[in-house]
Amino acid sequence: MLQFLVKRLIGLIFVIVGITFITFIMGYLAPGDPIRAQMGDHFDYHTWQMLRHAYGLDLPWYQQYYNYLVHLAHFDLGISFKYQNRPVWDILKDGVPVSLELAFWGLVVELLLGIPVGILSAIKANSWIDTLNMGVALIIYALPPFVIAILAQVVIVWIDSKTGASWPSSSWGAPWQYDWTDLQPKIVPILVYGAAGYAYFARLARTTMLEVLRQDYVRTARAKGLHERVVIYWHALRNALIPLVTVLGVAIGLLVAGTFFIEQIFNIPGIGRISLQSVIDLDYPVIQATVVLLAVGVVIGNLISDILYTIVDPRIRLE
Repeated sequence: MLQFLVKRLIGLIFVIVGITFITFIMGYLAPGDPIRAQMGDHFDYHTWQMLRHAYGLDLPWYQQYYNYLVHLAHFDLGISFKYQNRPVWDILKDGVPVSLELAFWGLVVELLLGIPVGILSAIKANSWIDTLNMGVALIIYALPPFVIAILAQVVIVWIDSKTGASWPSSSWGAPWQYDWTDLQPKIVPILVYGAAGYAYFARLARTTMLEVLRQDYVRTARAKGLHERVVIYWHALRNALIPLVTVLGVAIGLLVAGTFFIEQIFNIPGIGRISLQSVIDLDYPVIQATVVLLAVGVVIGNLISDILYTIVDPRIRLE
């Protein structure tokens, strides 16, 4: 296990270096001058030169990239172009807990609802239960998350107008605090975030479970007179979970990326909103930092997925 983790961590370093290089080159070759854009109508050539020198933008591209890697090795994500002398991490640190909380509970909704519904549909295949479950899942899966978010806000406003309630249609409570004042604005965004993932996991769980239930060893277990619950949850489910674990690894890695539209629509102060604003402002250090965080999340998600393989199916060895 230790050797496996060491290999994965080495791979993590190479992936991050590759991602940082691609992101840096895209920013370097992008049209427009971020310093000139920040100065706006107050452009002064001498000040512009001073700022470019202060940020190291007057150096050759390879020197700029090397300096970026050196700072990254010391966990320094750089200085913002828009907010001068303000470290990038200082900008992101308040948004990271919010985005992680939204993504974590959204994933919990996806798994706790999607997988059981998919398994139930497989067990009741071609029945009205299966048709209803998969019909609802297909409708939800076909709708883009931002459409679901807007519909949810419309419903909240309509209910508030009819009942006189004051359910919030935007904002976010204190991160990882769950008294009613903090919990109330979180419920709808979490459900909206988990909706598309729920539909995907439900359909995938049904497909994989149906395939496993047709295997010979399942028919043999039933022929031996084993209880149906034992056949389903002890023999069939573990093998059906393998494809789900693969998807789970990707889902964990892309947790924060999936919150971007939700944060924008619900006015949630996470790193999604910060990242979108940094693209508008040409604040490349913030963009690069966000991409690095997402790259780390993807690699860690796949690492967790590989470890879970050995738990789900002992036949799969780390070697």
